[in-house]
Amino acid sequence: MAIKELIKDIKPKSETFKFIQQYILNKYVITIFLFLVWMIFFDKTSFLVIHELNGEINKYEEQLDYYKAEYEKNDKFYKKLMNNKSEKEKYARENYFMKKPNEEIFILVVDSAHIAKK
Repeated sequence: MAIKELIKDIKPKSETFKFIQQYILNKYVITIFLFLVWMIFFDKTSFLVIHELNGEINKYEEQLDYYKAEYEKNDKFYKKLMNNKSEKEKYARENYFMKKPNEEIFILVVDSAHIAKK
């Protein structure tokens, strides 16, 4: 109430001043304004925190989709590998350099520095 009395003494009563005094300096409007400011910026569950957490949720959902797709790809490859002996042998030869008893394996290494110069 002290603010209203100070404002009454300083300014003449015009239409805009009456509007300000009647509606904007109303204790309910001030309370609602302060409540909204508190909820948007300062509260533990403020709008900014919720927005940040929703961003993290979206990021993790994208990661989940990626890992599901990778799992499906690897599961198909595993099933193909386990059901076909020739695929299993091909995979072992290419990735682990396994060989049959009477075979020799030659590994050719390309010098990338030599290729880059040409």
